[in-house]
Amino acid sequence: MIAWHCSPFNELTVHTLYSLLKIRCDVFVVEQACAYPELDDLDTHPSTLHLYATHQNQPIAYARVLAPDVSYPSHSSIGRVLVIQEYRQEKLGHTLIQQAIKTALETWPQQPIKIGAQSRLAHFYQAQGFKTVSPPYMEDGIEHISMVLASTLAGE
Repeated sequence: MIAWHCSPFNELTVHTLYSLLKIRCDVFVVEQACAYPELDDLDTHPSTLHLYATHQNQPIAYARVLAPDVSYPSHSSIGRVLVIQEYRQEKLGHTLIQQAIKTALETWPQQPIKIGAQSRLAHFYQAQGFKTVSPPYMEDGIEHISMVLASTLAGE
């Protein structure tokens, strides 16, 4: 059975934190062959929420939910979105994004959500209601686009 968790940094156990950072490095640094500063100090920000799913007490999906003005002015944000390879066929990413959107909107209901998405995943995020709001740009050697949740566009 999959269990969902959402915790600020100071409530994560050392073992949970290690497991979350490991899957982030496994996916973003190793699998995507992208050398970049994975530990960027946003994890420890007092308002950052770490949303993750576990199966048999092991993390299998993760997203970092950031407060308004941390990544983007007047927007909350969702980032570091991943599902480990063994669970991708189960479409867990859609549930993860839905949970992350719900978390952001419940925590900061007056703020729109903006993300920096890998361009190759635009259709995935569009299916969740995000609209592209920027031309493509390069970040850490991977093409990205800025997207805003459509239901929050009117709030800009």
